[in-house]
Amino acid sequence: MKKSFSVSGRTELAGNHTDHQNGRILASTIHMGLTARAERNDSDRIRIKSQGFGPLEVNLTQLGVRPREFGSSEALIRGVAASFRELGLQVGGFDADVRSTLPVGAGLSSSAAFSVLVGKILSELYNGGKVDPVVIARAAQGAENRFFGKPCGLMSQLVCALGHTVYVDFKTMEIQRLEADFGAMGLTLCLTETGGSHAGLDSSYARIPADMVYIANLFDKGLLGDVDPAEFRAKGWDPANRPVRRAMHFFDENERVPQMRDALQRKDGETYLRLMNESGRSSEKLLNNVITSATGDTKLAQGLERSQQLLEGRGAWRVHGGGFAGCVQALMPSDYFETYKTEMEKTFGPGACREIRLV
Repeated sequence: MKKSFSVSGRTELAGNHTDHQNGRILASTIHMGLTARAERNDSDRIRIKSQGFGPLEVNLTQLGVRPREFGSSEALIRGVAASFRELGLQVGGFDADVRSTLPVGAGLSSSAAFSVLVGKILSELYNGGKVDPVVIARAAQGAENRFFGKPCGLMSQLVCALGHTVYVDFKTMEIQRLEADFGAMGLTLCLTETGGSHAGLDSSYARIPADMVYIANLFDKGLLGDVDPAEFRAKGWDPANRPVRRAMHFFDENERVPQMRDALQRKDGETYLRLMNESGRSSEKLLNNVITSATGDTKLAQGLERSQQLLEGRGAWRVHGGGFAGCVQALMPSDYFETYKTEMEKTFGPGACREIRLV
């Protein structure tokens, strides 16, 4: 008998590029995601049919990393199954039909949601549904890091696995579930797809954690989350140095995240908008994850500039997620959303701007 499963996509609210350094994040699942109907087939094959895509099949007797599969859904399936097996969990074949309401390439963590979905199915069908969400998230992250070829942190997988709005401190693994409702604050959250290509950006993404680790190593630490912020700030750094700027972003953002959490809990829209703008400017000016010389693509920068023209003094705007291409996240009074949406879609096309609701 087939069982039903669902995993929501996620939106990052604060903590841009802090999770891979044992930092803090604020993020939430959203009203769009993946659903599946799945049943055991008691074989060594996982077979998945996804609407709009070709059928997928992975042989569970072959769970080694396959570089030729990097970037593929098969790699995610193989990686999650391999991680489960390495943890001593049960793994077996199943047949699943998957449906998605997540727009491809919209920065809503479709790959993380898919990996977590595979983990949830394996947990339910072969492990009595008892695999902890954090374990599923780590298996999904391992699949993305080792099998998919994406050097991501744990944020996306963890939020998708937990299934709600959360504050997470990755240094202590404190996980705090939050009640979040921008609508109750009179605000609307949205994402605008700018149409920039993610092709060829792997090295640009990878340089961000590498730069941060470089600075951490100067303090004989492995990650910036283990470095004393006061000790870092006491040094006479050259702000023209890219790794230094990225470390500055980390420490500033890491202190901002709990402030944004508290403002969200108080339903203090004015403070939250101010802090969100500070976060956005830090990503642009210090983290430098808007334009990369690898592609020279300026669509994301154009989206941020247009958002500034529309929202300055009224709302907030920031790069969403990894950066360099993809989406602008914006938050504004709800009665202004249709105006913003209309103006952004004049530049980026019909349907580019969509409201995001937290769940």
